[in-house]
Amino acid sequence: MEINFLVKKLREERILLREEFKILLGSGGEELHNAAREVCEEVFGRDVYIRGLIEFTNYCIRNCNYCGIRSGNSKLERYRLSLDEILACCAKGYELDIRTFVLQGGEDDFYNDERLVEIISRIKQNHPDCAITLSIGERSYESFKQLFNAGADRYLLRHETANADHYTTLHPPDLSLASRKKCLQDLKNIGYQVGCGFMVGSPGQTPDHIVDDFLFIKELDPHMVGIGPFMPHADTAYASEAPGDLNLVLNSLAILRLMKPTLLLPSTTALGTLSKRGRELGVLAGANVVMPNLSPRDVRKKYMLYDNKISTSDDAALTKSRIAEQMQNVGREIVVKRGDYGDV
Repeated sequence: MEINFLVKKLREERILLREEFKILLGSGGEELHNAAREVCEEVFGRDVYIRGLIEFTNYCIRNCNYCGIRSGNSKLERYRLSLDEILACCAKGYELDIRTFVLQGGEDDFYNDERLVEIISRIKQNHPDCAITLSIGERSYESFKQLFNAGADRYLLRHETANADHYTTLHPPDLSLASRKKCLQDLKNIGYQVGCGFMVGSPGQTPDHIVDDFLFIKELDPHMVGIGPFMPHADTAYASEAPGDLNLVLNSLAILRLMKPTLLLPSTTALGTLSKRGRELGVLAGANVVMPNLSPRDVRKKYMLYDNKISTSDDAALTKSRIAEQMQNVGREIVVKRGDYGDV
């Protein structure tokens, strides 16, 4: 079946048959990426939204098989940022014209609802024109609601794989795909701008698993989708596994852009780690969000979800400047906006 036909069909109908998705996934990608880039430019023009990432804790109660900050990694030096340190990261980001802060961390019981409400409230007090995205794992409906009421705007909870059997191979027995899906639906019901996402190339993944992801995303209808390549970490069971395939990541980004043109779709740090031109290639395949790191430099090497992560030694200003240049190289421009869903 001709690739151009499938690209046109996806662009018009926003969905394909399972076998058609698999054909596009396995394609060389040029026609697919070009179409996704066109659609992205139709919706967002040259704008690329920027988020400031603050990795505020590397403690985690979970023991996921692929993750460098898993609870079972006894080699890792753990840290937590104080409220003042988090606020300092936000102040630095604001100086750099960043208007969304992403608080990301392991599932750390130290940060209970009371502490998180204080953090969120203080950020909003200092920067009322900014958005806050949380990426802190599974919590109860009541907890999600408290954090939303305190001022959190968005929540990123990657589902990692939408195939239940595959999910059990990547995660410990105390985690389930059903629980992850329930959390995502709770977040939507509360009113968050919601993001899910998956790894491309994780151990045991097949093209059918990625199609499962597309179909789940179609059903969930999220506002954001964060995907990137699987990247191995030396202190996990998957240390010797190969990283995800670059073209498969780019094809997945492009398919998602054609499925839902208004998605907030990051070109991730993991993609930039996989390839020197990863961030640019992601944007050329339909992504429209980038996320420089605002975390203090002395903790960045302790927040290693995978090995060889880029930009762990650069200060925030340099990282932002490099990303801005990368975007200009592909005809895009970072804009000073919150970049909410539908903000076009």
